[in-house]
Amino acid sequence: MNKRITGLILIFTFLLVIPLQADAATPKETVETGVNKVIATLSDPAFKAKPKDQQIAAISAEIESVFDFQELSRRTLGKQWKKMSAEQQTEFVDLFTKLLQGVYADRLLAYSDQKVLFDKETMLKKGSAEVQSFLQTSDGTKVPLFYRLTDKSGSWKVYDVIIEGVSMVKNYRTQFRDILSKDSPEKLLEILREKNQKELSRRANIRRRDG
Repeated sequence: MNKRITGLILIFTFLLVIPLQADAATPKETVETGVNKVIATLSDPAFKAKPKDQQIAAISAEIESVFDFQELSRRTLGKQWKKMSAEQQTEFVDLFTKLLQGVYADRLLAYSDQKVLFDKETMLKKGSAEVQSFLQTSDGTKVPLFYRLTDKSGSWKVYDVIIEGVSMVKNYRTQFRDILSKDSPEKLLEILREKNQKELSRRANIRRRDG
């Protein structure tokens, strides 16, 4: 897969905003409504006029409202999750959330009118569902993006994204497993702290550049 298509995949990995509404929407309705809402936001001239660091902050907040990061974190660590103390688990969720927001928020800003086609919804088991969609590129290529959602407290939230058959959770699990096979959970937390500090420095540079 070339870099252009990879970039488009990353853009739409997080193109979801799940509305907190009283009427329970189906998983597919939730995904479709959310995608269309974010596309409208990214196309809004008022949003485009904001400094980039403010755009990143706004998108990061939307990302946080979309995902069940507790569930995502637990599934990503797998068996290693129980080897962490409660305090380490809490910090891991916080650091992993910030990492994902930092990695993807600015990529969302590169959105440029690609089309998303929504397909079927499948209930995997009680409280868990998969929504199939396809990102259609300008040359007509359809890239499969399957969202897995969990229903907690009456609202659906994403806990994994399957990109061309590759699970985001499993991809990160492999990376973290390699670290934890050699080092302690504290070492993993240290690595995540460093990565997030670099992201904060990057945003500070953006503010200085735009200011």
